Amino acid sequence: MSQVEWDSDDELEEKPFNKAYMRRLFRYLLPYRKILSFVGIIVLINMALSLAEPLLLGYIIDAGIVKGDYTVIHWIGFSLLAIRIISWLLGYVHTRLINFTGQRILFDLRQQLFNHLQTLSFRFFDGRPAGKIMSRITNDTNAIGELINGGLITMVMEVTHLVGIVAILLWMDWQLALLSFASLPLLFLVVGKLQPRIEGAYSRSRKTMSAINGNLNETIQGIRVIQAFSRQSVNNRKFDTLNANNKQAYMRAATLENTVWPIVEMIGMLGTCLVVWFGAMKVLDGVLTLGFVMAFINYLWRFWGPISALSKVYSQLLSAMASAERIFEVLDTEPEIKDRAEAKVMKSIRGEVIFEDVSFRYGEDKPEVLQGIQLHIQPGQRVAIVGPTGAGKSTIVNLLMRFYDATGGRILIDGQDVKDVTLESLRKQIGIVLQDSFIFSGTIEDNLRYGNEDASDEALRQAAQHVRIDGFVSQFPEGYDTQVEERGSKLSVGQRQLLAFGRVLLSDPRILILDEATSSVDTETEQHIQAALHSVLQGRTAFIIAHRLSTIRDADVILVVRDGRITEQGSHDELMLKDGMYKKLYMTQFEMQQSLAAKTGA
Repeated sequence: MSQVEWDSDDELEEKPFNKAYMRRLFRYLLPYRKILSFVGIIVLINMALSLAEPLLLGYIIDAGIVKGDYTVIHWIGFSLLAIRIISWLLGYVHTRLINFTGQRILFDLRQQLFNHLQTLSFRFFDGRPAGKIMSRITNDTNAIGELINGGLITMVMEVTHLVGIVAILLWMDWQLALLSFASLPLLFLVVGKLQPRIEGAYSRSRKTMSAINGNLNETIQGIRVIQAFSRQSVNNRKFDTLNANNKQAYMRAATLENTVWPIVEMIGMLGTCLVVWFGAMKVLDGVLTLGFVMAFINYLWRFWGPISALSKVYSQLLSAMASAERIFEVLDTEPEIKDRAEAKVMKSIRGEVIFEDVSFRYGEDKPEVLQGIQLHIQPGQRVAIVGPTGAGKSTIVNLLMRFYDATGGRILIDGQDVKDVTLESLRKQIGIVLQDSFIFSGTIEDNLRYGNEDASDEALRQAAQHVRIDGFVSQFPEGYDTQVEERGSKLSVGQRQLLAFGRVLLSDPRILILDEATSSVDTETEQHIQAALHSVLQGRTAFIIAHRLSTIRDADVILVVRDGRITEQGSHDELMLKDGMYKKLYMTQFEMQQSLAAKTGA
């Protein structure tokens, strides 16, 4: 599905009925077919009991009330009461079972989606809004659940009920039955014309509500910027417009619905009036009994309920088709980066890294981001990568971790092609710290153990000391058991970055990647990290991407990347002897620091 389709798919409230999607949805019912079969039997029994009531009412009128037979009245009265009690009990069991089954099916579908999402490659998530992806697991699965929970069972119940009523009416008096059905064409005409307008109105109402939610989410996320630029009054006017649009859309939908259903009831009453008129004439002529006509009218009243319910289920079915398409689009997406059939587990590595003529592009129609990258890094070497924004620095380390696969050439670690080993065994031996590291909700200890749950308490404390985490942890009353809240909101930016360092160090990787990892921390914190890394990086191969060139002077190898190519390579001293980009960048930053120091001193 293209990016444009992902941006607009929420506008597609309904889709035509699709047999293939329906068959796939039914597969989720198969594990629960025994329970659903039992529910079906309950539904049929309940239907039979319900359809027996009008006949018993007609009999109590003719054989009990008209003839004054109290025995018949008592027995039929108790029978009707018993039917209601049994129907209630069966309905309770039916509701419990169908809710249990529906929730289990929703659980299976959500779990399958969640598990599959975690296997998908970065390319799938690139440019796709997180909210749209989340709606697959929430809104769309709920729409499927509503169809399974209510729609399908309602359809079975109402269709069997409708068939039963029609059969009984024709059996009782086929002429009177056909007369009562005379208003059906008019009913279908009215519903067929107005129902789409009602659905369209409610569809617009849902879209305006979606716009409100989007605006509210954006306002909450950007509240600091809003207040900093004093945009409250502008935002209030924008929200007022969205709110008014939602109110108008809902009121139009409600007005249409309140207009349609009285008309439907009037059409239904027209058929009932015809039956009452001709039925009364036949009663007066002695052809029919009063109980018979009352029973017939009771069945006729019950006839309109299933028709109304089925029309709503059809709309629900079309809405579920749109959700099914979106869900199956995700489930049918194959991960681009996955283990080969013959992939082997990568054993403990030393850290030798070789890039052999590696090239990469993000799509067939996109330009190459990397071209002809040649590298040979010895185990334990510290490699710094510098260059302008967009030059391809992060892409190099992304290929090393197989977040993407090179489109040309190959990457070897200790002589093994990264494509020939399992992803898990590869990534367990590589640690990465990003510029904006993600901290999960939970405790500080939970986040430290994220990459190594089996680490000893002593190892955890040592990792915390190396990156100076113990300094700020001691300030919290609960220490390492302190809850950091969602995205680590309880911590400062620098504390979150230190925690990310501790997390990756505790996982004890053989290759360590620092992608602008110190750019979001203050100078003092960065100095602490640099001091800690000096000992921590001993014996590990490290790739360090940084804009602050002062932090990479001690690197064994410095790579200057420009326009997807390595234009310079060597140590700091070697590169300073050349009149290249590295020297220019370094001198520019050095002069800026000198100027800043002079101003500060002044």
